[in-house]
Amino acid sequence: MKPKKFAAVYLIAFLLLAFMCLMVIFPSESLRASLKGLAIWWDVLFPALFPFFVISEMMLGVGIVHFFGTLLDPMMRPVFRIPGIGGFVMAMGFAAGYPVAAKLTSQLWDQRLVNREEGERLVAFTTSSDPLFLIGAVSVGFFHDASLAAVLAAAHYGSAVVLGLLMRFHGGKPSLAAHSAHTAHAAPQQAPSGSLLLRAFETMHQARLRDGRPLGEMLLQGIRSALQLNMVVGGLVVFFSVVMEVMTSANIMNFCYIGINAILHLFGVPEALSQAVANGFFEVTLGAKAAGGAGTHIPLIYKTAIAAWVLSWAGLSVHAQIVSLLQHTNLRYWPFVTARFVHGILAATAVFVLWKPMESSRTAWAASASVLDVSAPLSTWWRYALPWGLTLLVWVLGGLLVLSVVYLILKRCMKRLV
Repeated sequence: MKPKKFAAVYLIAFLLLAFMCLMVIFPSESLRASLKGLAIWWDVLFPALFPFFVISEMMLGVGIVHFFGTLLDPMMRPVFRIPGIGGFVMAMGFAAGYPVAAKLTSQLWDQRLVNREEGERLVAFTTSSDPLFLIGAVSVGFFHDASLAAVLAAAHYGSAVVLGLLMRFHGGKPSLAAHSAHTAHAAPQQAPSGSLLLRAFETMHQARLRDGRPLGEMLLQGIRSALQLNMVVGGLVVFFSVVMEVMTSANIMNFCYIGINAILHLFGVPEALSQAVANGFFEVTLGAKAAGGAGTHIPLIYKTAIAAWVLSWAGLSVHAQIVSLLQHTNLRYWPFVTARFVHGILAATAVFVLWKPMESSRTAWAASASVLDVSAPLSTWWRYALPWGLTLLVWVLGGLLVLSVVYLILKRCMKRLV
C-alpha cells in the first residue's frame, strides 16, 4: 500500500473512532439527530426522489432519453461540450433535484454514451435543488417569505447554466481513440441520414431494441433500483445529521465558526451567519434552516445569499450521495467539488445582482407560493411538487429544443452566406 493511501486509511479510522466515542458520550443528542434526519428523508426526500428515479429508468429503457439526445445534440455539443442526451439529464436534474442527475449520468456512462470528461462536465452543473425544496422548504418554511422564491430560483438555476458554460473548458480535447474506446457500444447501428426528427425516432427505436426488457420487468427493476438508492440517500442524511449534532454538542463546531467568521468579515457579510455556513457545509437542510432563522437584525439580502450558497454547494451529505452513485465509474470527485464551490459563489453573487431588478416580481411569486402547506409534506408533494417538477422538466426540455432549432437555422444561414 502506498504511504499516502496508508495514511488516509488511518485518518479515516481515527475519525470514525472519534465519532463513535462522541455518540457514546452524547447518546440522547445522537438519537434526536437520527430521528430528525429520518423525518427529513421520509417527509421530503423519499416522496420527491422516488417517482423521478422510476421515471428516469423507464425513459432510458424505452428510448425517450435517446430521442431527446438526438434532437439536442446539435446545440449541446458546441455550447456545453456534452452529448445532446445531457440536455435530458439537465432537465431532470433541475426538476427532481440532487442526486437524480448523478444517477442518470452514471447510467449514461454504463451505456457508453458519455466519456469521463463529458460525464464530469454533466454531473458538475446539473446537480441542483428541486423546486419544491427551494420554494416550499427554504422560502416558505425556513424564511417565512414566499417572495424570496423568485430570487433564489433565478440565482440557483441561472448560475447553474453559467457553470455549465464554464465547465465546457474542463478537460482538453479528448483523443479520438480515447473517446471511441469508451463509446464503442453507444450506437452499434448507424442512424439513417435525413431529417433530424426522423433520426431521433430511429435512435429511440434502436435504443429500445438494445434494451430488450419487457415493460413489466423494466418497471420492476426501476422500482427496486429507486428503493435501493433512496435507502442510501436516507442513510447518508441520518449519518450527517448525527455528525453535526455530536460535533455541536462537543463544541467542536466553535472552531469552525472562528475560521468562517474571519472569511465572512473579509467580504463584509455579518458574522452571525457563520453557523449557517458551517451547517450548510455538511448538510444543505440544516444550513438553509440556520440561514432563515439567523435573526431579524441581519439584512435579508445577506441571509438569502447564504441560503443560495448552501443550496448550490449542496453539503457534504449530497456530495457523499454523488460519490456513492459514481463509485463504479471513472469519474473523478475533484471536478465536482470544484464546480460546487464555484456554483455557490456564483449563486450568492447573483442574489446581490438580482435583488433590486427582481423586487417587483417577488410580489407575484409570494402570492403563488404562499399557499404551500409545509406541515403536510405528502399532500404538498401531490399538489405542488409533482406538477412543479414536471412543469420545470417540460420548460427546460422545450427551451433546449427551441435553442437547438434556432442554432441549426443560424448555422444553415451562415453556410449559405459563406
